[in-house]
Amino acid sequence: MSQTNTLNSLLQSASGSDIAVIAPDIGSWSYDQLDSETGRLADILAANGVEPGTAVSIVLINSYEFVATFLAVARAGAIAAPLNPAYTTDEFTFYMEDADARVAILPSGPHPAREAATNLGIKTIDAALTTSNGHLQVTLSSNGSQLTSTIDAPAPQDSDIALFLHTSGTTSRPKGVPLRHLNLMKSVENIKNTYALTPDDTTLIVMPLFHVHGLIGATLSTLNSGGTVVVPPRFSASAFWHQQSETNSTWYSAVPTIHQILLTRADDDNAPHESFRFIRSCSAALAPTVFNDLENRFNAPVLEAYGMTEASHQMSSSPLPPGDRIPGTVGRATGVEVAIMTDENTGELASTRSLGEVVIKGENVMWGYHNNQEANTDAFVNGWFRTGDQGFLDDNGYLTLTGRLKELINRGGEKISPLEVDAALLEHPAVAEAVCFAAPDTHYGEAVQAAVVLSDDCDQQEIQDFCRERLADFKVPDVIYVADELPRTATGKIQRRHVATAFLDAD
Repeated sequence: MSQTNTLNSLLQSASGSDIAVIAPDIGSWSYDQLDSETGRLADILAANGVEPGTAVSIVLINSYEFVATFLAVARAGAIAAPLNPAYTTDEFTFYMEDADARVAILPSGPHPAREAATNLGIKTIDAALTTSNGHLQVTLSSNGSQLTSTIDAPAPQDSDIALFLHTSGTTSRPKGVPLRHLNLMKSVENIKNTYALTPDDTTLIVMPLFHVHGLIGATLSTLNSGGTVVVPPRFSASAFWHQQSETNSTWYSAVPTIHQILLTRADDDNAPHESFRFIRSCSAALAPTVFNDLENRFNAPVLEAYGMTEASHQMSSSPLPPGDRIPGTVGRATGVEVAIMTDENTGELASTRSLGEVVIKGENVMWGYHNNQEANTDAFVNGWFRTGDQGFLDDNGYLTLTGRLKELINRGGEKISPLEVDAALLEHPAVAEAVCFAAPDTHYGEAVQAAVVLSDDCDQQEIQDFCRERLADFKVPDVIYVADELPRTATGKIQRRHVATAFLDAD
């Protein structure tokens, strides 16, 4: 296996003097500076217990420190295992233990991750931004002492694991997903080609870097194109347009929730009517009404993409103009084979417009879950990876998703796509957010219920009547819960099963 198709080659296409990373209100770093920093940190880590194949938990907020330490861990031949800084001690304990982490890179000071690492006997290294010779750089320390000793970090091979993440999945226990250098580099190449990213592009990061969407979908793909990555510590709607203007950002990628927030505030925030080259949406279904509102208000093509952790993020996307953008679809395959499987036992593939399970093949796809042969046996059929999503392909290869297979609502034998019901609810002018789900029903087995967040006065009957004009009666929610907010994951996703649990348990 070669060393050329690894994250060590990620920055090679860039001009050294071009700006690689901007941390708003803090500073900026050129590609030469980022490359030098990454090499220095990799050599320090190599001298301080980070060996090839060692899993390193990275518990940092979105920042230059995250970008530099992530690339340094990979450059040292180790496995980066980023974690949500908002986890509890118990959650950190589970994820660190499951990844078999030997080192944890943390912010300085008390932190639940430090407590978990200490309990597990994991070495902790603090990462902080300091000034040296007039330049901002990342300083690593342990037990109060700065780490300065170095050895030459061994270069990884493309078959080595570079990134270890966990699925959010539909089961109670998350599955470990090891992604190799070649998986990541192939995905980065696919994304770069899909959006024709160049050194002239600047992406404003709004998604967390501990998740594939923010890390691979925006950050690594941009760095590989020689463009600039703007990394605020977190998404702030009130700061978003100022950051966009100050950095001349040409695109951003986000979940629908964030798009909706920006739309709702657009006029009050004096958001420009033209700014981005394109807007990307991923990680959850984008309602056609939101798609249209985004394009009309911000005058930029909205490109809906389809990704998952096991595929190193992106599998399909709407094309840039002059390609067709079809609301309600997730575009066409992007350097990945996408098919529809109708029989998991035989591996039979469907013809065009036939409904079935979305399956994929490609160099970006993981080789298997971590220590979970049962899941691997279930996930791979005839070399195809089963996504667990239901959908169909049209004559032009555009993919429409109709829901998670395990989320389809079976009302007396009628299979109902929750996405279809969501879309109808969101067409109502007073409904800002909506999620439908299955509820136990003694007569039908399952009934359709929904939870909504309203932007104006409205009642259940009015929404149900509105839906009946757009849906068959059996698809109209029997009960509609009105809430101030819907439960979300750390990445801003609304997971149907969590919403169902929250409202059905409280009922």
